[in-house]
Amino acid sequence: MGTYELKLINNLLDVDLAHLVEHSKEEGFRFVERLVNDYRNGNNTFNRAGEGIFGVFNENGILVAIGGLNKDPFSTGECIGRMRRFYVSKEFRRSGVGNMLVQRIIDEARNHYDTLVLHTDTEQGDAFYRAIGFSKGELYSRSSHYLSLG
Repeated sequence: MGTYELKLINNLLDVDLAHLVEHSKEEGFRFVERLVNDYRNGNNTFNRAGEGIFGVFNENGILVAIGGLNKDPFSTGECIGRMRRFYVSKEFRRSGVGNMLVQRIIDEARNHYDTLVLHTDTEQGDAFYRAIGFSKGELYSRSSHYLSLG
């Protein structure tokens, strides 16, 4: 594994995301582009209590993975967090970067929530999240996986 730095991103507009947007779109994923658009227009800035956006940067300072934490907007429960807009650059997958980022988001979520949910519709995503300890199931609105933090 190379040298990586995981950081809380205070202002997404100060980070060069162009390559992540391009790479994700090449794979058929639009959610990194939505992350940027939603941040730019103020729909989701990850700045409320219990929220944040985290990035992993390589030794050259290039963002190679990103993921956010929100209060779950689809749940009526107060203590449910949602992991959102999680993406690891293809060339950095299976290097520990994704696991490091998920663990940081889980650690942050434990400070604010009882349950963490997410949605993925890929087999790779399902296998990745279940290996980390998430359960697959539709117990929570618009979610495919959940993790009890209690």
